Amino acid sequence: MILSDHDMRTLMAKGQEGDKLSYRAALSAATDWLKRFYAKRIAPTMVDDLVQETLISLHTKRASYDPDRPFYPWLAAIARYRWIDLLRKLERTPEDELVHDPAIPSAEEPVISRLSLDRLLDNLPKAQANAILLTKVEGHSIKDVSAMTGQSESLVKVNVHRGLKRLAALVESE
Repeated sequence: MILSDHDMRTLMAKGQEGDKLSYRAALSAATDWLKRFYAKRIAPTMVDDLVQETLISLHTKRASYDPDRPFYPWLAAIARYRWIDLLRKLERTPEDELVHDPAIPSAEEPVISRLSLDRLLDNLPKAQANAILLTKVEGHSIKDVSAMTGQSESLVKVNVHRGLKRLAALVESE
């Protein structure tokens, strides 16, 4: 049931003073008004959620309401802002957008990438390929790779640098 503006102002004033029954009655009347307001502006499946969000905003801003001023224009302003927020949100995430990520992740891409990498590394000297794998793929530090391979740190750096340079040339030529 939609109450008159005078009745809503009275209920909100009592609600601001702590009268829970008056405040509950004001929220109930506001709910009815909001359902009618949104029914003309948004899909029927979204009305209830939007009404709830608006009621939360009304509750949050209830202390800012001045009972000497009309209630429904104040409620309409809150409702309009909530409605615009929803429209912006819908614009960013359309419902008819297809999901690009399959439900079950595929292991195909990493396997193909690793096979391609191994094929490219086969064209490098073993020391360069090993240095690139250990530093760039597995993420070991130059110091760790030096200890693992028995090469000096500067030699590991040179092998990585020369190997990457040669890989870049191979990729460009293909």
